[in-house]
Amino acid sequence: MRRIIASLDIGSNSIKLVIGEIVKSRLNILAALDTPSRGIKKGFIVNSESAIEALSEIFNKAEDMLGLKIKKVIASVPSNFAECFLSEGSSTITNENKVVGPNDIVRAMQASVYNKIQDNMELVTIIPTIFRINDTDVVKNPKNMIADKLTVKSVIVSVPKKNVMPIVKCLERIGVEVVDIALSSLGDYALAKTKDSSKEVGALINIGDSTTTVSIFNRGVLTNTEVIDLGGQNIDNDIAFIYKIPRTEAKYLKENLSLAHKRLAVPSEYVIVTDKNGESVKVNQYEISEVVMSRLEEMLNLAKKQINLLTKKEISYIIFTGGVTESVDFGLLLEEIFGNNVILSQVSELGVRDNKYSTSVGLIKYYNGRLKLRNKEFSIFSIEEQEELSGLTRKVNISENSILGKLFGYFFDN
Repeated sequence: MRRIIASLDIGSNSIKLVIGEIVKSRLNILAALDTPSRGIKKGFIVNSESAIEALSEIFNKAEDMLGLKIKKVIASVPSNFAECFLSEGSSTITNENKVVGPNDIVRAMQASVYNKIQDNMELVTIIPTIFRINDTDVVKNPKNMIADKLTVKSVIVSVPKKNVMPIVKCLERIGVEVVDIALSSLGDYALAKTKDSSKEVGALINIGDSTTTVSIFNRGVLTNTEVIDLGGQNIDNDIAFIYKIPRTEAKYLKENLSLAHKRLAVPSEYVIVTDKNGESVKVNQYEISEVVMSRLEEMLNLAKKQINLLTKKEISYIIFTGGVTESVDFGLLLEEIFGNNVILSQVSELGVRDNKYSTSVGLIKYYNGRLKLRNKEFSIFSIEEQEELSGLTRKVNISENSILGKLFGYFFDN
């Protein structure tokens, strides 16, 4: 079976939809699209009708590209007020041979979250950190081991239901099923992680259009996250205010004239714009780069302080991603503020080589990792559609329950 996964990242500036195929642990992009957001503010749906129009638009474009209807998707949800906490659960091995199987692991993980999620919260993921056999031996993967009892210590990640349900309902109205949800940082980390990062404590910072998300990972496990209400739009507003021009024109100048650091800016490079009073204004690269750099410095220093609030552990690395990190000379500013232990993540897959796709591409890798861990097969396309693409005929059954049911039912049952 071809493992084809679609992921959706709903941002304040744009909605990104990526469809990818995993072939021998390599991700091939089948389609990558973005469309301007409507009815969305800071990742939250504030006008469902406008949001549905924008979502319909991007799904229709993707379906035109592939020639197939997309009915299932992995969706990112806002990280605001996310909770990460440690929990523990156990299961008794009841089969005759006392061999730990997938169902035993499932029961232990379910026990670790049972009655731990508040009524106003939605489960995002359960991340097992260690397993114990018979309360003594610590193992990484207990499958096929002999035991009377299996215990798992997990990190539970949840978010308020208001972060999730409006997105799910809007997608349901256009005939798209959300088969899983995730925080953007989980996707970003899946994209940018290294062998060393899985052994260390580090931070991941995504600078988007309206928010900056700071997340802490301890040996590859998300332990804390916080959202700062500053992003690329604030830079646009600064430029628009200083030069008295529309914000759309300010954004254009930010992306096509300014640099993230003024060190290499050239005063002789300029453009002439017309301000709101009808007067001609000369905007040179050095001056506008000063404006951009000033706001970026503020955002980066706030993110730096936020890291210290989220963890007291020593940070070994800091990964940066998000659309704003595509700014020219952004790396110079990072080095000046954070030193040499920074990693400027880059989306390397052909067709999506832009950090605005970091979350959506990363979510495909994140979800594929979950499938591999549980030895599951999945494709967003039906058997007939798979035959149309590749001629394969193996069936996949997906549950039709709630998101919580899907997380448990699809990943853990059978």
